[in-house]
Amino acid sequence: MNAIQHLLGLSTGACLLILSPLASADFIKDGKATLGLRNFYFNNDYRDQPGGAGQSKTEEWAQGLILNYTSGFTEGTVGLGIDALGLVGVTLDSGQGRHRGSSMIPSEGDGAADSWSRLGLTAKARLSKTELRYGTLMPKLPILQSNDGRLLPQTFEGGLITSNEIDALTLTGGRLEQATGRGSSDRTGLAVSGASRESNEFLFAGADYKVTPNLTAQYYLANLEDYYTQHFFGLQHLLALGEGQSFKTDLRYFDTRSDGANATASGRATGYRVGGYTHDGSGEIDNQTWSAIFTYSLGGHALTGGYQSVSEDSNFVQLNQGGLADKGAGGSSIYLFTDRMLASFNRAGERTWFGQYAYDFAAAGVPGLRASMVYLKGSNIQTTASGNQTEWERDLALDYVIQNGTFKGLGLGWRYGVLHSQAEANQDQNRLILSYTLALF
Repeated sequence: MNAIQHLLGLSTGACLLILSPLASADFIKDGKATLGLRNFYFNNDYRDQPGGAGQSKTEEWAQGLILNYTSGFTEGTVGLGIDALGLVGVTLDSGQGRHRGSSMIPSEGDGAADSWSRLGLTAKARLSKTELRYGTLMPKLPILQSNDGRLLPQTFEGGLITSNEIDALTLTGGRLEQATGRGSSDRTGLAVSGASRESNEFLFAGADYKVTPNLTAQYYLANLEDYYTQHFFGLQHLLALGEGQSFKTDLRYFDTRSDGANATASGRATGYRVGGYTHDGSGEIDNQTWSAIFTYSLGGHALTGGYQSVSEDSNFVQLNQGGLADKGAGGSSIYLFTDRMLASFNRAGERTWFGQYAYDFAAAGVPGLRASMVYLKGSNIQTTASGNQTEWERDLALDYVIQNGTFKGLGLGWRYGVLHSQAEANQDQNRLILSYTLALF
């Protein structure tokens, strides 16, 4: 408990020190603190990697502590507040030969670190229905998805403003400067997959407009300095078909073009280039990606199908620090349905069909139990070796949250994925996750 007490004391002390002159009943009364416990076992078998060389698997087990404090706002026209996020990871089992590249646990020497931690503070201000946040952020936006696929989440540093002043319209904008990977305690600059040079500015703005209660239109614009400018258009519609039935349509389109140093040969020569296949091996970003996703729901059943097309001049890109010198900076998410356990199906030229079936057992009298399985098949992958490579992935997921008794709220999760690809190593992966959130106050 020493790590928990230290983080709680540090977080609370920082909040009171900054806002003590402004403290009010609302600031204190509306404050909440939770402690999330996440126990994570990760096993990835890639013994069939090309050439049969190198490490054959990753196998690690760790315990995470996630302390989340959210204050209320001070009274007045402009309300002020501060949030704190304390993260601690403790290695339970790893070792040389089973640890690889800080995929979940930071590297230390020839193996895994025994423990790691970080603290993030976020100042916030609220005026009417507009809120400004500055500090540690975990955005979930079409142009940026904070990754939470391992023990501890990926975080970013910068500012974010969200406004709901106009009915049915949400406006979002911000500027980010740094990122901290899910397997690291260190901040880095920003980049794209395969790049070795850091950018220190990611600007974005967007709008979500509810045309009707069941139809939402989206537009976002983002710019990563010296790498790319990205436009996103989205349309989501939910059609009620009767009691317990619905049909959801989700359309997405991205247009991503080179900017700054990546748009020039001299800039790319210094490291501002994207990894993977590019036209003429230039390393320049030039991509258009669209997808159509359809989900039919009936009671506890949900059947999803869709198609995605990636243009041929470069991979689809969003923020990815995996090519930087800090190996713990790796691990990113992208706003594509095809971003799954083992692959993202975002390679240049890739055409992907996918289908998913999910069932919520609450409909059968077992609340808290859910299962899903998904299959994706990609073709026409462009690489320097071939213009028509293929890959497929199959994932299974099973989750249960205990509903009653001593262990009420304890979550148990299992993930199993298989990838067969001509473009990278074949993999079999298992994840076992135990999670519990304790309300502190």
